[in-house]
Amino acid sequence: MPDLKQAKILIMATDGFEQSELMVPQQKLSEAGATVEVAAPKSRMDSAEIRGWNERDWGKSVTVDKDIETIDASACDALVLPGGQINPDKLRVEPKAIEIIRAFYSSGKVIAAICHAPWLLVEAGVIKGKRCTSYHSIKTDVMNAGGQWRDETVVTDQGVITSRNPGDLDAFVSKIIEEVREGSHAGRRQAAE
Repeated sequence: MPDLKQAKILIMATDGFEQSELMVPQQKLSEAGATVEVAAPKSRMDSAEIRGWNERDWGKSVTVDKDIETIDASACDALVLPGGQINPDKLRVEPKAIEIIRAFYSSGKVIAAICHAPWLLVEAGVIKGKRCTSYHSIKTDVMNAGGQWRDETVVTDQGVITSRNPGDLDAFVSKIIEEVREGSHAGRRQAAE
């Protein structure tokens, strides 16, 4: 898919996402021409918003476009997983969220996870054997799941993009754009366990 203006990008999150790690990719990918939608668990659909965490306290809310129960990975080109400590910890106990990650992975779609969001890649069983990075406090979790952890701004392994923290957002978003333009990464397949 060389034209980003035809790309559909899904951001999956819930309350407690690191504000900049959702809002910066949402804004920059939209400005680049992609259609960007935010999906959250059904429990958050009643309010139609999820609330961010802004460094040390609750931050801004964003509108939720879709219930994760309605997500069809085949209709999207990439999945973005913001971090923060709260958001990925809540999502990794949502069976549908893990199912979505596995569906994106098995179909060769781009998956981008920043900060603590690689916890979701661990839970989905898709990090094993992949070069990756994360927030330093979950380095051991990622390595214990078989990830080949590096302390780098952005690490990409066959369409799986990881970054460490909000300071890496420019490189993270640039890499998402690059990988979406490359198209399918179907050759990366290993079974998600």
